[in-house]
Amino acid sequence: MPERRDAEYLVVNLARAIRPNEVTFSGVNSVLPMAACVLARRAYDFDFTYLSVAGGVDVFPKKLPRSSTDPALLAGTAAIFSNADFYDLATRGKLDLIFLGAAQVDAFGRTNVSAIGDWAHPKVRLPGGGGAAVMMPVAPRVALWRSEHTTRTLVEKLEFITAAGKTAVLVTPYAVFARDPAKNERFHLASYRDDTDPAAIVARTGFSFEAARAVPTAPMTARERAALDAMDAFDLLENELPRVTGLR
Repeated sequence: MPERRDAEYLVVNLARAIRPNEVTFSGVNSVLPMAACVLARRAYDFDFTYLSVAGGVDVFPKKLPRSSTDPALLAGTAAIFSNADFYDLATRGKLDLIFLGAAQVDAFGRTNVSAIGDWAHPKVRLPGGGGAAVMMPVAPRVALWRSEHTTRTLVEKLEFITAAGKTAVLVTPYAVFARDPAKNERFHLASYRDDTDPAAIVARTGFSFEAARAVPTAPMTARERAALDAMDAFDLLENELPRVTGLR
């Protein structure tokens, strides 16, 4: 079963990807990045703009809604954006950080959300990339998240490349990977949860990576802890995780 700590680790480290004065965007089926943006607003002493796929601008609900497209993410908004508006902002370079999920991720931060197996006769037909193929190449930074950390999800070779671009960060329940997209380099292990170690991460990751610079992830701050507790939404967040995440 997923643990509360798995959800906490994902949300906090996605929030830490946000920088001052950035315009951030999270898409459909993105409850964990949505929670991360709410946490960052409550816990960090800098301004940023949060655009939700629901269409709201800088809406930070007191109670986390059950969906990243919930109408609660429109309450009190200064404006309402459509999907076409988000794509337009992205192609004009007006979105600084985009949070995206994927079925598979490779060492260069490319994603597959199209199909597993032969394209003509796939084992699994996935929902498709939505706006990822449009947004990933043009966003200055992309932060990926994957709730299952296994060799079938973090792979050396994607079965289909749905989208590629300027991926800088990948967060799982156990590790934070980073890369410099300007150098087109592979992910390296930036940090790992304090109840695991790099060897365990290697064993459960399908792509090879450099781990010499890896350190234990910085502990949660008191303000991050308070922001998480204020959400009172861990049943919801844990529903976003697979039943068995298992590096233990």
